[in-house]
Amino acid sequence: MRKGVLEVALVHRPRYDDWSWPKGKLDPGEDWITAAARETHEETGLQVRLGRPLPEARYLLLTKSGEPGEKVVRYWASTVIGGTGVLENEIDAVEWLDVVEANLRLDYAHDREQLRALVRAHGDDALETWPLVIVRHAKALPRSDWKGDDRERPLVVRGRERADALIPVLAAYGITRVLTSPSVRCLDTVSPYAVWSGTEPRLRKGLSEEGHEAAPDKAVQHLEAALERGEPAAICSHGPVIMPLLTALTERLDLTGESSVETLEHFVEARDEKLVKGEALVCHVAGVGAQARIVAVERHLP
Repeated sequence: MRKGVLEVALVHRPRYDDWSWPKGKLDPGEDWITAAARETHEETGLQVRLGRPLPEARYLLLTKSGEPGEKVVRYWASTVIGGTGVLENEIDAVEWLDVVEANLRLDYAHDREQLRALVRAHGDDALETWPLVIVRHAKALPRSDWKGDDRERPLVVRGRERADALIPVLAAYGITRVLTSPSVRCLDTVSPYAVWSGTEPRLRKGLSEEGHEAAPDKAVQHLEAALERGEPAAICSHGPVIMPLLTALTERLDLTGESSVETLEHFVEARDEKLVKGEALVCHVAGVGAQARIVAVERHLP
């Protein structure tokens, strides 16, 4: 937004002499959101926090072998949070345009679908969002194999690998606040990101299994405080504690937008499974406090 006017950034590629959205290819083993944040930075020189997903584009093309194939491009609305804006690659210009000028400047019809979705979301006050990520701790040593205090039960190798893999996921959404159960398996799930980002994890007994058993309302109180604060946040907890969190968030689902069906489906699937161990459920929230509503949901599975 600039002086109350919605603006978007388009890039010019001299190789094709066209104007389009920043985009690129996935590196080997890279997931979509990591690639989206990386390619945007590489093509614009700007660091962004990914917001709600936008309509994807699909079109036919010829593969290197000459066979017909389908290309899929996924998009997200994003907010600039840093960067120099210096261009160092095949992009020779970046321009911020209002939506009318952007619609005229875009060279491809399929790129206008994302613009239309942005305009609709903006009109519904559902474009400017912040992420609330609910994380279930990664794979830990089975209870039957652990003789000590259950709160000290550690992650297994696969769990530690998932904790490392969460770094680019949480980074893509610009998480700046981390709340976690003090149990080792939860703390060690989010600690790699906390160390990488310089974020101090905030331990909350109410997010632990033991704390939840002693004070069942405390976990939801921590959730409500996060919604009141409106800061990009991750909350890491256990299956039995996550259920009341998701139940409380169900009341925040905005089922009036065009993506409401998809939002409801993703959320209900995640809730029914109590999240998969190591999963990050991203809730894109518009507004704060009593007005906070979830306008889009994404699941990031291990």
